[in-house]
Amino acid sequence: MEGVRILEVAEHTFVPAASAILADWGAEVIKVEHPERGDAMRGLASSGVMPSMGAVHVLLEHSNRGKKSIGIDVSTEKGLDLVYRLAATCDVFLTNKLPAVRKKLRIELEDIGAHNPNIIYVAGTGAGERGPEADRGGYDFLSYWCRAGSAMGTTPTDVEYLAGQPGPGYGDSIGGMTIAGGILGALFHRERTGEALPVDVSLLGVGMWAMSPAIALSLQLNMPWRPGPSKGGGAGLANPLVGTYRTQDGKFLAFSCLQGFRYWPSACRALGRDDLIDDERFSSHEQLAANAREARTILTEIFASAPLGEWRDRLEPFDGQWSVAQDTLEVVADPQVEANGLLGETATSEGVPFQLVTTPVQFAGVPSAPKRGPEFNEHCEEILAGIDCGADEMMELKLEGVVA
Repeated sequence: MEGVRILEVAEHTFVPAASAILADWGAEVIKVEHPERGDAMRGLASSGVMPSMGAVHVLLEHSNRGKKSIGIDVSTEKGLDLVYRLAATCDVFLTNKLPAVRKKLRIELEDIGAHNPNIIYVAGTGAGERGPEADRGGYDFLSYWCRAGSAMGTTPTDVEYLAGQPGPGYGDSIGGMTIAGGILGALFHRERTGEALPVDVSLLGVGMWAMSPAIALSLQLNMPWRPGPSKGGGAGLANPLVGTYRTQDGKFLAFSCLQGFRYWPSACRALGRDDLIDDERFSSHEQLAANAREARTILTEIFASAPLGEWRDRLEPFDGQWSVAQDTLEVVADPQVEANGLLGETATSEGVPFQLVTTPVQFAGVPSAPKRGPEFNEHCEEILAGIDCGADEMMELKLEGVVA
């Protein structure tokens, strides 16, 4: 992405995560922030939503790595003029402002396009650009997780709570990757045709895409997708080698051997239960399916008899598909993570080291190296100088509060 310049007028995670990915891939990203508070994410710890983040605001770093920051009051004439002048130098304009706000600020497609007809205008919203709720805001918990079906699709039918997202910025991060892909498609189209197509991505749309197989089945069968009672673990399935099993030390093993009977003998040998291979109840595909509940009961008892470490060793020769269910600290210690460069190291402007997950797309087998995010307004003078703002104009803009 070297040579591609992106102007971002956005905050929080969903849309900024998109340009963070492209910054990791070499794009220059200019982030326009509120001239007093900066991106709202900078104050997230004080909102009561998240606990104290320690020495490094890693959530901010996640979605703003590698960018340049400038604080501009876009609501003023001079501030808007700066945005227009910057847009004239950029390939992409990226925003998460709602349609009505864009209109009020005069940063709609037509406004930005008037200053750069070749710019790719990209908008990310909660529920889409059109419809009765186009101007209604929506975070990923609302639009991606709850509204698009994931929350109900992961909540057992016999509990009184609604399952929450598994982590902060979950739908936002997936949505950011989706926007990044859309930008690449639009850049490719512009290169081939000379036409700059606008791009819009919604959290609702991304959430529906994540649930699209379940939605398709729901339409086909005319019934909603639900996971069943909370006993879970694959109970009720006609294949005992699909599901999860708890180990003696409270960990979980997950199996997804879709051809259950093919892998049954190998599984039995790995578990030290060769007698189950010739057991009449499990002697054919049909028999294994018919007696899956009994097989699952037996496997549940076997796996509960030993700790995870022992099962790792015993399952090593097993040729079926399995994995360990890991928490976030166990994930980063996974040997495959290090071998594939899925975690990168960087440091704050003060030299405090921290780690971030690298982008999941690698080119020529080389992981992208995350850079630190910008301090608020860190690149003000550099950015203004790039659009021919002289020292006197810069001073005037600062005195008037147009820039931070």
